[in-house]
Amino acid sequence: MLKSVRGLVTLTRNINKFPAVRCFCSDLSLKTLYPNSSLKITTPTPPPKGEKFNGFIPMNELEVTYSRSSGPGGQNINVVNTKCDLRFKFENVTFIPEETKKRLMEQYKNRITKEGYFVLKSELTRYQALNLADCLEKLRTLIRSAEVPEKKELSPEKKESLQKRQERANRERLLVKRHRSQVKADRQATGFE
Repeated sequence: MLKSVRGLVTLTRNINKFPAVRCFCSDLSLKTLYPNSSLKITTPTPPPKGEKFNGFIPMNELEVTYSRSSGPGGQNINVVNTKCDLRFKFENVTFIPEETKKRLMEQYKNRITKEGYFVLKSELTRYQALNLADCLEKLRTLIRSAEVPEKKELSPEKKESLQKRQERANRERLLVKRHRSQVKADRQATGFE
């Protein structure tokens, strides 16, 4: 039972041993702001798996380490580990579909270490949590870009029109270049004999 008295809320609870225990809490407490909500913090259940990546990345399949950032930042940068290194092995992850894994391994083979780890880094901000969120967003972006199907081959008519457009652009570029060259040549002083 809640009663408001001059900015304070009197909270009365019924407990077996003590019939009425009173305590004071602010008008800005979570119980007064959100009276019908549950204050238990829980991890959401992962969405169902499908053929495509659904955006859910389980943290237990990733290795996250923090280190000191490089660059300017004052004395704080020498003390706090804010740079985030996120790494995982493609063989061990289950949240990426198999076809997407193959495409990612082909596209980003230079980012895979000798031990087989795919590494992402972020030192965008001075906060660990924001740098971790940035790494996770980078990973989501890479996965979604790898899921996009490859471009289909163009029809012969489309190829021909693109080639004509490119040739016309090249002719115009060279014409402008010749004109500019002539303007500069006209400015040159002629030699006296």
